[in-house]
Amino acid sequence: MKLECSVEKLKNAVLQAERVTGKNLTLPILSSILLIATGKSLKLRATNLSLGIEIEIPAKVEIEGVAAIRGDVVSTLFSALYQNDQVVIELVSDNLSVATKYNHCLIKNYSHEDFPTIPIVTGQTFVMPSKKLVEGIKSVSYSSAVSDIKPEISSIYIYPDGDDIVFVATDAFRLAEKRIKMKKTEDFSGLLVPFKNIGEIVRLLSDFDGDVNVSFTKNQMAFTFPGVYMTSRIIDGVFPDYKQIMPKGHETEVIVLKQDLLNALRLSNVFSDKFNQITLIVNPVEKILTVKSKNTDVGENETNILASLKGENVEINLNYKYFLDCFTSVNQDSVVIHFNGVNKPMIVRGLSDNSFTYLVMPINR
Repeated sequence: MKLECSVEKLKNAVLQAERVTGKNLTLPILSSILLIATGKSLKLRATNLSLGIEIEIPAKVEIEGVAAIRGDVVSTLFSALYQNDQVVIELVSDNLSVATKYNHCLIKNYSHEDFPTIPIVTGQTFVMPSKKLVEGIKSVSYSSAVSDIKPEISSIYIYPDGDDIVFVATDAFRLAEKRIKMKKTEDFSGLLVPFKNIGEIVRLLSDFDGDVNVSFTKNQMAFTFPGVYMTSRIIDGVFPDYKQIMPKGHETEVIVLKQDLLNALRLSNVFSDKFNQITLIVNPVEKILTVKSKNTDVGENETNILASLKGENVEINLNYKYFLDCFTSVNQDSVVIHFNGVNKPMIVRGLSDNSFTYLVMPINR
């Protein structure tokens, strides 16, 4: 192997690939990045068996070849090199020579025969702008269960519904749904993307502005755009039929400025207990929304917020953190909150925006 390419392009590719490498002690080859020099390009592959990535960058290839090098070593190396340089990479015996105008390093080359293949995913396909795909995922991902005990809810559920691509996540205590309008929506079965893969998928897609081709089979999915191919395992399971718990109407409605409510929630957190419990009191007659919290070791707080209120009086206990999380997904200046009684879930939406729905279960104690 011998090739020459841009330090900047190779550095960016190495840093992206290194984040996908595995830390499996029984399979040390997973900590490596596979370099494949062929034709007029250099391909970098990395996988942790749940995620896989292949990045292709232009290169002047003199001798084709394959090498496997430790991801952490090569990412640290390229982080320190001048980006405007050209780099010459050459395989010499069991070492990979990396040379720029001012630097020369030898990196141990590992046997690439044991490097796992990255699956070629061919099956159902849909195309979506990367920004909309990232928006859909980020709008709901915080509601996913972190534990793998129930993998079907430790995931993001993606499915088509009419002209919408719908993103849903739940941890059984709260649920977030985001609908993204599409000009043309392909009909496909729902996908369960593992929560632990979401961070890297979002990070990769956020660096690209354009259409992403999403293809999938029963067990794998792939995201493809120019120069990048990423695969992810799909969870084999059934997402809960969440529409059954979505209230069809409401007994009480509150419309309040988002910033006023945020300020009250942040203040209440100072005095919340170990369960992050706060109390919302809705009094339509006095047109006041009250946020209360109490901690025997700190003190107590009560904040009144001017709001538009309709319906029945309500007093409900909630987890402060669960309530606060949803505001990153609300793009309007005002929010609408619907209640259906003390022990029923609370619904939060942006005013005049039905694309995002957030459901929070009360603390019943």
